[in-house]
Amino acid sequence: MSQSVTDGKRTEQFLPPEGVPINFAIASLGTRFGAQFLDILLTALVIFICTAVVIFAGLLPVSADLMLGALLGFLLRTPYYILSELIWNGRTLGKRITGIRVINANGRRLTPHQVTARNLMKEVEIFAPIGLLSTLDSQSAWMNGLTGFWLLAVVIVPLANRRRQRLGDIIAGTLVVDNPRSVLLADLAVSAPATASSQPAFDFQPEHLDVYGKYELQTLEDVLRDSTKNPGNEEIAKIVRTITRRIRYPDPVKPGQELVFLNEFYRAQREHLESLKLFGTLRENKYHDHSRTEAKKLV
Repeated sequence: MSQSVTDGKRTEQFLPPEGVPINFAIASLGTRFGAQFLDILLTALVIFICTAVVIFAGLLPVSADLMLGALLGFLLRTPYYILSELIWNGRTLGKRITGIRVINANGRRLTPHQVTARNLMKEVEIFAPIGLLSTLDSQSAWMNGLTGFWLLAVVIVPLANRRRQRLGDIIAGTLVVDNPRSVLLADLAVSAPATASSQPAFDFQPEHLDVYGKYELQTLEDVLRDSTKNPGNEEIAKIVRTITRRIRYPDPVKPGQELVFLNEFYRAQREHLESLKLFGTLRENKYHDHSRTEAKKLV
C-alpha cells in the first residue's frame, strides 16, 4: 500500500492478491461533510416524524419529547448508518449521493465489525457533543470547556492526518474514498465510439452488475475489440437485448446506441469485479465450465 498525490487529490494504492494495483482517491473533507449533512437531515426528519406521531397519539406526555427524541435518535440513527454501509458496500444514502464510500484501510474486505465500530464512535464524536451543545446554559463551566475541547479534537484529527481519518476511522481501520471509476484498456478504448460528453449515458446499479463474472467480461471485451462490429450490426443488437434482459435493465437502448451501452456496461462491470476482488469476494474463474455456459448465453 502506498500514498501519492494525483491531480491535487491524495490517493491510496492497494495491491490485492491478483497483483493488479487499484488506486483510490481519498475523499475530501468537504464531500464527507456534505454526505454527513444529508444523512443527518434524513435521520432527523424520520426521528421528528416518529416523535410527533407518538406525542400526538397521546402515548407519552409532551414534556417527554426531548427524551423521546434522544432515545429514537440512538435507536434509529445508529442502525441506519450500520445497515446502510453493510448493505451498500460502505455507503449510506448521503455517501451514495456524494459519490464516496468506506473501505478497509489495509485493502482487505470491509468487515461488519469495522462498520459497527466506526459508526458507534460517530455517536461519541458527533452526536453526543451536539446534544451537549444544546444544553450549554444548564451546564457548569468545566463541562462546557470539556465539550468544547472534545469538539476541537474531533475537528483537528481528520485535518492533522494525511488519510483524513476521523477517530472512528482510526479505531476501526477504515478509509473514506471517492467511489472508484475504472478506465478501459488503451487498445479497447481506441475501438470505443467517441461521445460528446465524458458523462456516462447509462447508469448501472450493483444489482445489474451481479449477474456476470470474469469470463463473461472477457467475452464481452473480445466482442468490443472486433472492428467489424458496428452499432447497426444485428449481432451487437442481439447481445444488447440479451444483457438488458438478463440484468433487468429498466431503460431502453435506442438504435445506434448499442456500442455505447456495451462499452459503458464493460467499464461498470469491470469496476464492479475489481472492487469485489479488493473486498475479498471472488467470482467464478473465467475458465470455469459454468462461466463458459453463461458467456455463450451472452453472445
